[in-house]
Amino acid sequence: MPATRLMPTEIGDDLIEMTRTICDRVLRPAVDETERAAEGGEVFPREVFAELGEAGLLSLPYPEELGGGGQAYEVYLQVVEEIASVWMSVAVGTSVHGLTCYPVAAFGTPEQQQRMLPEMLSGTQLGAYALSEPLAGSDVGSMTTRATRTDDGWVVRGRKAWISHAGHADFYTTFARTSDDGGRGITCFVVPADAPGLTFGTPERKMGLHGDTVREVYYEDVPVADDHRVGEIGQGMTIALSALDAGRLGIAAASTGLAQGALDAAARYAAERQQFGRSIADNQGLAFLLADMEAAVTSARATYLHAARLRDAGRAFGRQAAVAKLVATDAAMRVTTDAIQVLGGAGYTADFPVERYFREAKVTQIFEGTNQIQRLVISRDLLRSVR
Repeated sequence: MPATRLMPTEIGDDLIEMTRTICDRVLRPAVDETERAAEGGEVFPREVFAELGEAGLLSLPYPEELGGGGQAYEVYLQVVEEIASVWMSVAVGTSVHGLTCYPVAAFGTPEQQQRMLPEMLSGTQLGAYALSEPLAGSDVGSMTTRATRTDDGWVVRGRKAWISHAGHADFYTTFARTSDDGGRGITCFVVPADAPGLTFGTPERKMGLHGDTVREVYYEDVPVADDHRVGEIGQGMTIALSALDAGRLGIAAASTGLAQGALDAAARYAAERQQFGRSIADNQGLAFLLADMEAAVTSARATYLHAARLRDAGRAFGRQAAVAKLVATDAAMRVTTDAIQVLGGAGYTADFPVERYFREAKVTQIFEGTNQIQRLVISRDLLRSVR
């Protein structure tokens, strides 16, 4: 039962219908087998991303003249939500790829945009966002990966952690320290995947999102040309935080889609399952649980769409993005938990997808800034506005 959409344009309606068609034809038949196979070893669904890229769904919010779809962010996010309702790993990957392109699109020179973005947005490439480190997650300013100036450009040495697409990406949007001036000493670079000295760790063994390969990335004196430096020297923290505002909306939309998928599965089961001679959905206690799940999903969708519309209007949206990420990911955790309760013992088995949804939901409260960090962002911005 697809969520009702109110799109701003007819093109938006067409994109949603195309996304649903691709989900039914490509994603739905492959998701369970791929996720199970990836539990026992690395399986990365690159062919699925190729299909989305060919359809233009990996580059929707970027300018048409640079290879993007020229769509409003609220349209792009609803596409991400649709994908997540079927395959969360792929939705997260779609959001991550959009995040990797953002620094060049927003802070690159016109020459860099013309040179880099058409390939990045072509649908044939996939990016990785290399910001976090083993000891620098929420505290970005404490990163130790360092870029040292040379006669030919820069040399990067260090390591990044929890990097989606690592080992499969075509480029790595990398943040490295260029001075010891705390958060003001970080600079952004685009590192090609074939750069000498770029290597990868063993894929992390995770609770969920098995189709989203995550590894450490090692930079062993990796040479980077100066024309692959994005923004000014020392502007990296500003770029990273600006990109994360947009990235949080991607995770909010994906979390909403995950919750919608869990709600759909629970509602179908409740309508079909018979006990004591009637559908279990006729039990008021269970029906009210479903109603609360619907309210949570609808609320999550409203928060991310509100933030997206502010962004599309060119207005500040950082606080609203943090609210959307907080509300949507908490909703995903609650709704997927309740979906298992609706299915009872069946929900605790791998015979139904709700146990996978539950495992996938947890990390949404952690990545792109933990929900504790979101509360910090929200409260600081709120109090700043009244002082």
